[in-house]
This record gives sequence, structure tokens and C-alpha cells, in this order.
Amino acid sequence: MKTTWKILRRRPSRIVGLILLIFFTLMAIFGPLLYPNMTAVNSQQIYAAPSIHHLLGTDYAGRDIWVQIVQGAQNVMFVAALGALFTIVIGTVVGLAAGYLGSIVDSILMRITDIFLTVPSITLTIILAVTIGLTNYFVMAAILSFASWGGLARAIRSMVMSVRERSFVEVSLGLGLSRARILMLDVLPNLLPYIIVHLMLALTSTVYAEVGLFYLGVVPFKADNWGVMLNYATGGSGAMYSTQSIMFLLSPILAIVLLQTGIVLTSDAVNEIVDPRLRTAG
Repeated sequence: MKTTWKILRRRPSRIVGLILLIFFTLMAIFGPLLYPNMTAVNSQQIYAAPSIHHLLGTDYAGRDIWVQIVQGAQNVMFVAALGALFTIVIGTVVGLAAGYLGSIVDSILMRITDIFLTVPSITLTIILAVTIGLTNYFVMAAILSFASWGGLARAIRSMVMSVRERSFVEVSLGLGLSRARILMLDVLPNLLPYIIVHLMLALTSTVYAEVGLFYLGVVPFKADNWGVMLNYATGGSGAMYSTQSIMFLLSPILAIVLLQTGIVLTSDAVNEIVDPRLRTAG
């Protein structure tokens, strides 16, 4: 704990990032409990200015913008976390298998990986979203991860090919340990620092991808998503053409920027925490 605090304190921006990430995480967990229902339409409060009653003002239908931001946090955070986790699992499994087993297994898995790396991820994501349909959070997270695991798989493969040549792996082979046991006990622990950092960075890409899908209208609209708010603010409601609607446009953008800032700054600290070499260099 002392080392972690020292690393965070060395750069105050990392503390700011951690605070932002904790803030949005708490918002995602407890927000729906504080605001269980979407605020009602109120034609008398259209584009009301920020006040004590409406912290960020109201939208084109007189609904509270702050409540929409809070309710949307759960959707964005949950899908992003789940999508990043799926990405890590798929990429790690494929990379481990290709790098350690080699031969024909490596060739087949890498050709499949190359196909996914060749097709633009946003194009593949849109095609899958339209074809399969997004019925729940898990399906959406799976689609987002399905288009983004290729880079991680290739990186893991290269690292595994390097680690498997080290002496401690040869000792394990000499002791007669199974391949699965060697992978879990000898190879995987050496990859964990990279995997953990990649998990943090994968969060940023899944946030952008998810919000982007809702913004483009590729998936069925849900009221509790920042992408839907952006869609209405930039087109559907005509908010772009009204100076009174500035908070409706800026609020979801600011929420996305602050969340991404928190993730990136926190990942920088995590990178140093899990990699002693960076600690020494610092």
C-alpha cells in the first residue's frame, strides 16, 4: 500500500484520475438507486438553465440532464467493463495457445487474427450489431470485444514465444509438468502486468465504441445512454441550433471526456505499480 500511495503521490494527476474513475464507478453503482425513474417530460421547463433543482439544466423535453447522465453511467460503465474483460480473455487465450503450442495451431490462429486485424473494427462492430441485434448488455459487450481482441492476441503470442525459451520453463518441462500447468504457473504470471494495463486501456476503446453505436443509431435507442443524448443533442431534437441547449450538448461530451481521462491517468499509475522496472526508472 505504501508503494502504491507513493506512486500515486509522485504525480498528482494520477490521484485526480483515480478520483474520477471512482466517482463514475460509484455513479454507475448507486445512480439508479438515487434516480430509479427517468424524469418526466415537462414542457414548462424546456432548456431550463442550471439551477439547484436542475444541476445541469434540462433538455428539449424539459427532463433533467444530470439525472440522464447519472442513469447513463451504469450502461456505459458496465458494458465497457464487460467488453474489456471479454477482449482480454479472448486475446489472452488465443495468444497463449498460438505462442506456446506453435506449429499448425499458431498458423491457424494467427491467420484468423490477421483477418480480424484487417477489417476495420468499427465496420465489423456495426455489421455484427445490425446482424445479431443487441438484446442485452452481455450481447453488446461480446460484439464490442469480438472486433478488438486481435492486437492483444498478437502481442501475447510474441511474449509467450519469448518466455517459453527461459530456463524456468525448461526446468518445468524437465519435471514432467503438463503444458496447461506450465502455462498457468510459469508463463501467464509473466504476462499479467501487460494484461492488466491492456485491460485498463481496453476500457477506453469500448466506451468510445459503445457510445458511438448509440450515437449513430445503429442499435435500438435506450434513454439511459450518453450516446443517445448526443444523438438527440446534435440532430434529433434540433438542439445544435439553439443557444439555450448548450448544456444538453456539452454534458454527455464532458462526461465521456472525464471518464476517459480517469481511465487513462489511472492506467498510467497501474502500469508503474505492476511493472517494477518503471518504478526503478522513476
